[in-house]
Formats: sequence, C-alpha cells, structure tokens
Amino acid sequence: MLAVVGAGPRATGLLERIAANAPGLWPAERRLHIHLIDPHPPGPGRVWRRDQSPLLRMNSMAEDVTMFTDEASTVRGPVRPGPSLAEWAAQFSGDGPRYAPYAEPSDPEVLAELRALAPTDFPTRRVQSAYLEWVFRRALSELPPSVTVEWHRTTATAVTGPPDGPQRVRLAGRSDPLTADLVVLAQGHLGAEPSGRHARLAAFARRHRRFHLPPEFSSDADLSGLRPGEDVILRGFGLAFVDLMVLLTEGRGGRYRTAPDGTLRYLPSGREPFLHVGSRRGVPYHAKTRYRLRGPRPPFPRHFGPDAVAALLARDRPLDLRTDLWPLMAKEIGFGHYHELFHGHPERTALGWPDFLAAFDRLPWYSAEMAALVASAVPDPADRLDLEALDRPLDGLSFPTPESFQDHLRDHIARDVARREDPAYSADLGAFLALLSVYGQLPPLVASGRLTARSVADGIDGWWHGFFSFLASGPPGFRLRQLLALSEAGVVRFLGGDLRVGTDEETGTFTATSPTVPGHTVTATALIEAYLPAPSLERTEDPLLRALHRGGELTEEVLSDATHTHRSGLLSVDPGDARVLDPGAGGPHPRRIALGAPTNSRAVAAFARPRTDSPGFRQNDAVARLLLRALAAGEFGAASPAGWPGAGVPRPAGPA
Repeated sequence: MLAVVGAGPRATGLLERIAANAPGLWPAERRLHIHLIDPHPPGPGRVWRRDQSPLLRMNSMAEDVTMFTDEASTVRGPVRPGPSLAEWAAQFSGDGPRYAPYAEPSDPEVLAELRALAPTDFPTRRVQSAYLEWVFRRALSELPPSVTVEWHRTTATAVTGPPDGPQRVRLAGRSDPLTADLVVLAQGHLGAEPSGRHARLAAFARRHRRFHLPPEFSSDADLSGLRPGEDVILRGFGLAFVDLMVLLTEGRGGRYRTAPDGTLRYLPSGREPFLHVGSRRGVPYHAKTRYRLRGPRPPFPRHFGPDAVAALLARDRPLDLRTDLWPLMAKEIGFGHYHELFHGHPERTALGWPDFLAAFDRLPWYSAEMAALVASAVPDPADRLDLEALDRPLDGLSFPTPESFQDHLRDHIARDVARREDPAYSADLGAFLALLSVYGQLPPLVASGRLTARSVADGIDGWWHGFFSFLASGPPGFRLRQLLALSEAGVVRFLGGDLRVGTDEETGTFTATSPTVPGHTVTATALIEAYLPAPSLERTEDPLLRALHRGGELTEEVLSDATHTHRSGLLSVDPGDARVLDPGAGGPHPRRIALGAPTNSRAVAAFARPRTDSPGFRQNDAVARLLLRALAAGEFGAASPAGWPGAGVPRPAGPA
C-alpha cells in the first residue's frame, strides 16, 4: 500500500512517473493499491481547481506548460512524451491529434476557451485545471492492471507509525485510519496563520473595525468586506497583487474598452475600492515575454552547471552567494542573453559570435575587461544586459509630487510591456531561459550545507527568489496594460519603493510612506498584504504537518553558522532521497517521503516549460523508481536494496 497526501500537480506528476516506470520495476503479478488523499479534485488540486474566478489567468503561455518528459529530460526511467497545454487544447478545435483518454470538458465555457486558445495565449486557470485533470486521467489509464488508485475526498489529519512498521494515515470524518507501507506528502503550497506583525495588524484592524488581509492565496481570499470607494493599501506588486487587482475591478463589474489609438480605457462600475500599491522595488514584476527565440536555443548550462557546482563544493570554506555563486550565475544569464542577441539579431552586433564567446568565456562577469568587450561588441546600450539596473529600477530616484511619480511609473510600465512583446528584444527571452537553468542548479548547493546561513536566508530565500520572480514570473503584458488603464482612471495609485506601512491609533487608519515621494503619506481604512504566505511549519494550516511538527516527528530546516541562524519554515528532507528527517527516528524516516513546495528541496516546480529538463520531473522520476523498488522488495530501511538514490537532489541521469 502507498498513501499519497495531496492530489494536485505534484502528486499527478508522481503518478505519471509511476506509470512510466512500473513496467520495468513492478512485478506484474503483485498488486499495489495507492490511496490518494485530497479534498480537492485530483489533477488540479486546490490551487488549480476549476471553481475559481474565470477572470484569473496563468502567467505562462499555453505552449510553455507541460506535465511530460521529453527529449531534453535526463530521467533514469522511460521518457514518455505528452502534449503541452497548447497541443492538448488544439484537439478540441480540430487542429491537432486526439489524445487518449479523449473527452470534451463538460463545462461549455471551458470548451469554448480551449477551442479559441492560441499557443501564445495566456490561458485561464480553469483551462489549466482541465489540462491537469486530463493528465491525471491519462496517468491512471497507463498504470498496469495490478496498480490501482483510490481517491479519498477528504483531508489527512495525521500520520503515525514506527520507522520499522506500517504507517497509519488518519482522515477527517473517518474513524478508521488508512494503513500504508509508505507515505508521500505532496500537499503543495500551503497557507499559514498570521505571524507576529500580521497578527498585530489584524488586532489593530479588529479594534478599529477596519479591513486587514494577511498573506493569502488570492483565489481563496474573502474580499467582500471592502467597500466601494474605500482606500486600500496593497503591500506587494507581484502576481498576488495582479490577481487582487482583477478581482477588485473587473470582478466587481468594471470593463475595459479599446480606444481608437489602441490603448485601453477602464470603465468603472462604481463598486471598486481605490487601490494604493507599493513594494520594496515599487514597480510591478516584468511582463512575461510573448515571443519565441529568433536563434537556436542556448546550450545550457555553460557557466553555472554541475561542473561549476562541483568546483564550488571543492572549496575548503563556507560559500557566500554574492561573492562565490552570483558571479557565475550572472554570467550564465548573460550567456543566454548574448547567445540570442548574436544569433537572432546579428545586425545589432559588431563582432562575430565565436570571437565574442571566446572572450566572454575567459573573462569574469564583473570585470572592466568584460564591460569593455560588451561595449565594443554591442553598440546599443539597450541591447546590453545590466542586471543591477533591472533589479532596482527606482534606486536613486525621488519625485517632488505624487503625480510626477504616477507619470514616471506609467511610462516605465508602458516601455516594459512594449519591450516584452517586441521580438526585436528576444535576447530577454534568452536571459529568461538562463534564469530557469540557474534556478535548477541551486538545490545541490543549498542541500550541501556549504552555503553560509545568511546566504540562504538573505540570498537564496530572500534576494535571489525575489529577483528571479521579478524577472521571470511576471504577469502577461495585457495585465500591465490593464494596470495602466486603472491608473489613468484613478482606481490604482502608485506609492513607490521601500514601502513603509504603519498605523495611526488616533484615527484608526493604516498609513503608507515611501522615499520615492518624500514627505507624502497615504492613509487608508484597509490593508492587504498582496503576497503569498511564507512557509511555516509552526503556523501551517495543514493539520497533518502541524501535528507532526508539534509531536516532534519532523524537522524544520534551521541553518546556522557563527554569525547567523536562519529558520526557513520548510520541512527538512534528506537531500539524497526526499525522506522526511525525523528526530525520533534518528535521521530520515524510512517510510515517509515529502515532495514539493513545503520542503527544503527548493526550485522543484510541479510543471514546466517543454525541453528544459525540469528538476521537478527528475525528482518525480527518481522518487517513483525508489517507491516501486522498495515496495516490490518489501524493505524500507536506509540499507534496503532499493538504495533510495538521488531523489531529493535532482541530477543528470547515469546508468540505470
């Protein structure tokens, strides 16, 4: 018996890999029953469930979403290609082959969206929900007859059992627990109870009968308490803000109209609140690119790959993100950018690619010689990659009036959208693909324990995660054009960078200030923390993880050195096999595995772009193989024949 807690994309990907590997690893005469536990529908799970606003969309183009391995995948098990979201959707308009098991979505609105979907469109989340539901059904159809799956539409509340014996999983609303030989925790992104400062702000709001929303998944948030015309401060300018913006404007009856000059105009319904938004950077995430590479795909990795990671780990000292890793990471991003510029737009370069690459490979990223090489080979400064300027576009700027800042930021947003939708700047896509490659190389370094605690706290989990999201995980361009229209209509106002939020007990209002507009203070009767909740085992809303944490049966990742201690809030798993680290078991628990967002594996997404050798797919494959081997052998200890090799830290395939 195998119990999998969570039925979203992570669990679906694991089932797909079990189906792919079972013919070679599972005895045909043996039966295996898999318990799948989730109150939300299998495939999409909670985050991608269908019953959320049809206004909410993905921030990826349809052709950039897949749940399947392909020719670029370095998995140990069989590669089983499958359709991207765009390819799967094409079958409903008659533009592509049918994929088994074929069935048209029962929701006519979703079916209409699928028929109209173009590969470069940004689908609604309910379209992605339909795709994930189909992937789940396909995985079930490809399991051998001896492997069966049972979905329990409820919540797992606890798991008990000794390291050397069966595990018992308790379910809400059921008296008898499920019994399993192995348990996989794959709950996905989790909510958390408000932390100290959020709890204080919530208490302030209760005292003064104001509205306060702590970090929350936007599709789950109750926004009904916000009144029409109410002033609302939103702290956060990423994807959560975009969702909230949509729900509080279009979601309340507002409409957009395209003017004769092609710009959008917002027509308010009168039910919208007024949104005042700011953040640390003070600008929205960069728009997603909406073009393809003009040149060949850059051969990643080149400067920050397994060899570079091995060389870093060979150094006989703690590693620092900024001084040891970042110069190589930045050079890899630069390689992706210039590879596309030289191959896709050679007319804008003044040196042949072989000569440029030879010098580029030789020179440190942060050196006068590299700056001189780029200046001589790339005449237009707009074609050069300046990561520091991209990271903090408002640094050193201040504005005398709020209106002058509104004008500046509207111009900044308009230029960003235009660049991200103009294939003349496809070098930005080369840099984006390099960012994905870099992200996938970091888990082994973090798992090694060689990075300083501050480098993980302020670097990997802090600055780097924010920088990656800012450049690579922004909204579709049309969302930023809508933001411009809302700004022009006065529904949205920009606050600036390094936002400071306070409270005024005398007036019972929230306040917001920013050095971007010195001396200007905004007051509001509502505050929204427009970002996702940080991971926390101590405050998690998941009852099973909360019970294990309070019972001392799992470990929160704590990194410590002579100068710093970092509690990440993530569940610690063995870096070699993804088993839960259990103090009671004296190390990894032989029968409990954890995957995905709540764990310290990091950088292992549930779905991916095609042909990117997804770390998540590699991890799913490795875990599926070790599960099948261990269950077939009936041995689950660290020294079992299964070997538990390489599940937690994705790495290229070697001999099977």
